[in-house]
Amino acid sequence: MNHDMSILSLITGASLVVQLIMLMLLLASVASWTIILKKRRQLAVAQKNAQQFEQQFWKADDLTQLYHQVREGGQKDGLAAIFLAGFKEYLRVANEDGNPRHGFSPDESITRAMKVHTTREMDNLEAELTMLATIGSTSPYVGLFGTVWGIMNSFRALGGVQQATLSMVAPGIAEALVATAMGLFAAIPAVIAYNGMSNRVERLETRYETFAEELTQILLRHLQSPAEQA
Repeated sequence: MNHDMSILSLITGASLVVQLIMLMLLLASVASWTIILKKRRQLAVAQKNAQQFEQQFWKADDLTQLYHQVREGGQKDGLAAIFLAGFKEYLRVANEDGNPRHGFSPDESITRAMKVHTTREMDNLEAELTMLATIGSTSPYVGLFGTVWGIMNSFRALGGVQQATLSMVAPGIAEALVATAMGLFAAIPAVIAYNGMSNRVERLETRYETFAEELTQILLRHLQSPAEQA
């Protein structure tokens, strides 16, 4: 007997459970690629904005003027958000005349303010990466479950046959193996993207933290030199 062994026929000829698993893996692959494209654009924008703001910051002669400029119309995410938080806290500390209201030293107060915004920025950048990791780690096993289920059905169908041949078993096994292939198709791009994007997020985090430390030192020098504040 001749069997149609095309991919489409193998999918349509699979059992309901295997078809549901294939549908699940297809949806996982679509979700994975949606996240990949979205995060790729988001990280590219974040890196570009960080580079542009760093250039703007180090070229600025007056940080107070830069603060008002960014607050009134500039970008308010990434390094800009961290700068706004740190400089706003610096202005508050500078107006306290050495009498901190919250029990923190100036460096602790400024550092805490920027740390909060750094954490928010990192949470935004890391959002949905966990989903990529989940898809990448579980899809092969979901596909394998579909394969095992399909093979079990194939051999169960042979229980009432007196003489089994390879042509009787091959189509069922082929249908089942499509699930494994789809699991790998969903998992491999997700794993590669997760590793690459996690590395980019870590580099951005280091960049944010380094900038926050440098800004803290600059603002503390201003606090210690009243003449510079004017």
